[in-house]
Amino acid sequence: MARQPDPLLEVSEEIATALAEGRPVVALESSLITNDPSSETASLIEKAVRDAGAVPATIGIANGKLVVGMSDPVIAQFAATKGIPKISARDIGYALAGGGLGATTVAGTIVIAERAGIQVFSTAGIGGVHRGGQDTFDISPDLLQFRRNKVVVVSGGAKSILDLKLTAEYLETAGVPVFGYRTDKLPGFVVREVDVPVTRVDDLRTAARATASHWEVNGPSTVLLTAPIPEEDALDGEMVEAAIASAMEQAEKAGVVGNAVSPFMLKTLAKASGGALPKAGRSLNLNTAGVAGAFAVALSAVQAER
Repeated sequence: MARQPDPLLEVSEEIATALAEGRPVVALESSLITNDPSSETASLIEKAVRDAGAVPATIGIANGKLVVGMSDPVIAQFAATKGIPKISARDIGYALAGGGLGATTVAGTIVIAERAGIQVFSTAGIGGVHRGGQDTFDISPDLLQFRRNKVVVVSGGAKSILDLKLTAEYLETAGVPVFGYRTDKLPGFVVREVDVPVTRVDDLRTAARATASHWEVNGPSTVLLTAPIPEEDALDGEMVEAAIASAMEQAEKAGVVGNAVSPFMLKTLAKASGGALPKAGRSLNLNTAGVAGAFAVALSAVQAER
């Protein structure tokens, strides 16, 4: 039976055709664009997905629609417009009602991706349990959505400023499989790995078969496929930890709380890295996009065989 039109979705012709034909598509978040006035990184990420054999689908909200496959003019508009709100899953309804622009985060993007029928999403790093989360209950909505959405999230692990061990514990409790592409340790965003074990997969076809089997047995939920940042662009783990400890101390003294904590810590980390953090972030984004594209190709092939 043909898929019925969704009045909330605005899907580009290229992506609609790819989905109808069962070809691999990779969802991308639009929140990244708002941090890059040139929109160059977004273009390079889309190219990395294409070079791997999949179709990129950058997702955002505009004019009361869930836009799947933002055109170059719309991406340029996002890059040039200041103050675009970042949209998590809980914010989607309000953003649609308001009719303006909305840049989707991890949680917001995977909700829209699943609605459009896209099974693979690429990001540099997911949210997770914040340091001290056992006392503050400061936990990213990304983790909650992983229990609700049938999507494969390909990332460089969780962001370094988080408590990665508690994040891994949450994922285990939630029943989210965590695969490490050619690694048996969880990647730590701009750090190649941390001391948290994951299930190693050495080829993406095995990861695709494991994903298909997981969904068949356990039903719809997210699978997390992690891929470390290229070694030449990774930051030193000890330097990162020292910078984060300093940033937490500074944030407490300055009374920085809530949503302001993460940007404050990332700004401090960027300064401590001597300018290496932006380069590392771009490298991670491009690497993850390439892995996601290749994985989407493998998943499409595996599903076609079933």
